[in-house]
Amino acid sequence: MGEKLRVGILGGTGMVGQRFISLLENHPWFEVTTIAASPRSAGRTYEEAVEGRWKMDTPIPEDAKNIVVMNVNEVEKVAAQVDFVFSAVDMTKEEIKKIEEAYAKTETPVVSNNSAHRWTPDVPMVIPEVNAEHMEVIPFQRDRLGTKRGFIAVKPNCSIQSYAPVLAAWKEFEPYEVVATTYQAISGAGKTFHDWPEMEGNIIPYIGGEEEKSEKEPLRVLGRIENGVIKPAESPVITCQCIRVPVLNGHTAAVFVKLRKNPEKEQLIEKLTAYRGIPQELGLPSAPVQFIRYMEEDNRPQVTLDVEYENGMGISVGRLRKDTVYDWKFVGLSHNTVRGAAGGAVLCAELLKAKGYIARK
Repeated sequence: MGEKLRVGILGGTGMVGQRFISLLENHPWFEVTTIAASPRSAGRTYEEAVEGRWKMDTPIPEDAKNIVVMNVNEVEKVAAQVDFVFSAVDMTKEEIKKIEEAYAKTETPVVSNNSAHRWTPDVPMVIPEVNAEHMEVIPFQRDRLGTKRGFIAVKPNCSIQSYAPVLAAWKEFEPYEVVATTYQAISGAGKTFHDWPEMEGNIIPYIGGEEEKSEKEPLRVLGRIENGVIKPAESPVITCQCIRVPVLNGHTAAVFVKLRKNPEKEQLIEKLTAYRGIPQELGLPSAPVQFIRYMEEDNRPQVTLDVEYENGMGISVGRLRKDTVYDWKFVGLSHNTVRGAAGGAVLCAELLKAKGYIARK
């Protein structure tokens, strides 16, 4: 590709920030040159800043260890060092909205893992295989912000990744009612078992804000651009429960679906396994070769066996069968901090680069 784009990680010392830095090691297009975090971490090397709280299974990348952490609030100073940023800051929703817009207004594209801008009407919220066309709302957002190259794009909540792509693959069969229960890993709360020992052998039947996101965000992903904003789809109607379970990585969903059409099981499976999007067509660096796989075994997908499918970027589906109340039911599995967080954002950035929205300053 030639010279790599210079990347900044906002909130680089937290769990998702750490995942960004791990995933971007040796990336063919992007190079982490700047890490920004809270004032208490600023001025220390990255290795010093995360000492005793590095949460990845792999060591800190050598190229990141000696980067001196900058103050994330010094927007102009950080923005001057980079071509674009990934945002994983830990702030209030209003603070996140404000700081992400501030970076965008320095003509620095922001690809965010945060939820603050997911319902800003002209901010694309994208699963790249499903709704890449929503990136076309960016020129309208730039008009509002008064920017030429700066903008904000976000990825959806980690909890929807294990079932929303299935609904997209089955779109022609017209799903109209969905019941989903997600069994969510503790890393979704930025925790490990070392941090949260009371989760061992435990289940907590509540995750703040998660059920609302799980019910509404798929409709925005499945929506359309109209008059310069994203209009959410009106169906399917989704109801959801979200449960925290004693698993480190991997969100599992048990899903029931009603369809207006009446496909055979073989047709449903064929739509899953054949489902491809622009990331596969373009061969983007982080794109899974096969986005969704179907597993025939009665006891799959399993977190311990399947969460790393396609380097954590693929979706595993199994136990598709007819239901006595709904038409069909299935189980889905996705990696919540790879596909559902940092990896999904990296793939969004690759798509934005391939489409010309991100380039060197």
